[in-house]
Amino acid sequence: MKICIVTDAWDPQVNGVVRTLKAVRAELEAQGHIVRVISPDLFLSLPCPTYPEIRLAMTRTATVGSIIEDFAPDAIHLATEGPLCVAARRWCLRRSFPFTTAYHTQFPDYVEKRTGMPAQWVWRYIQWFHGPARAVLGSTPSIRATLVEHGIAHVRHWGRGVDLECFNPDISPPQSFEGLERPIQLYVGRVAVEKNIEAFLRTDEPGTKVIVGDGPARVELQERFADAVFLGAMNGPALSGVYAGADVFVFPSRTDTFGLVMIEALACGTPVAAFPVTGPVDVLTRETGCMDEDLGHAIRGALRLRRDDCAVHGRTFTWNESARQFLDALAPLGEDLRAAA
Repeated sequence: MKICIVTDAWDPQVNGVVRTLKAVRAELEAQGHIVRVISPDLFLSLPCPTYPEIRLAMTRTATVGSIIEDFAPDAIHLATEGPLCVAARRWCLRRSFPFTTAYHTQFPDYVEKRTGMPAQWVWRYIQWFHGPARAVLGSTPSIRATLVEHGIAHVRHWGRGVDLECFNPDISPPQSFEGLERPIQLYVGRVAVEKNIEAFLRTDEPGTKVIVGDGPARVELQERFADAVFLGAMNGPALSGVYAGADVFVFPSRTDTFGLVMIEALACGTPVAAFPVTGPVDVLTRETGCMDEDLGHAIRGALRLRRDDCAVHGRTFTWNESARQFLDALAPLGEDLRAAA
């Protein structure tokens, strides 16, 4: 198939949306499919207020449509709810072209956290954006249930995966862990207010808190929590090493729809401590994670879990299966529609 993916989230962003799209694209191309990504780097763009790493594409519907038309896809997927996908959505609707969408981020909660705008107001936009889609892809049962509760009933499952060649328990821990007081409690991800990292840093469990990642809140948190170790952004084998070398992975977010970092940590044999919210409740089992409204209690519970059980569970998440689910959910245009384009 020729598959067109339109997304407002792409390089140089480093987040779960971009990593998911890149991993699935690679799997689809390995299967012989042709994937065209239309992203903000193709256009003039402006930094998103409060999140400058996100670039908002400045373009017209006709311009986006001409790129899609020249590609002549068999299926169209709109990955995000930003201006680029709004333009593609408008172009598809004018031509009665079917398309799928995905709900990657708890966008209403995210906006409320950053701007104070009531989440319910944002849900009206989410309903409007996803309403015409043939299918809306959600990563977990909790997210799909949330979408249905808000009147978006045409949902399909689209899970996530782990690069098992990269993330595994056999990777050596980094030298930066030498001499750190155990247990090492690790956070990996964007260092921003919506990730609720402060809730982790405020716990008083013995050991060392390690933060891997970067973002707008890093300077402030690093100044306020001088006992924590901030290592900056990491990827590949270096990231695998910090996962494998940690004693517990702490996931304090209350707004993520899934949390790729959790399954990467599990694949490296590291148990997870989290709040009992969307994402952790769908990913973790009693053998692989501990969830509690008291994050310190969750950390203590996770430290008692068997690392072998975590690694086995982490290996059940594959990008091959994720790509299959994505492919199955697509809405093919059909020969008549492609001819009409």
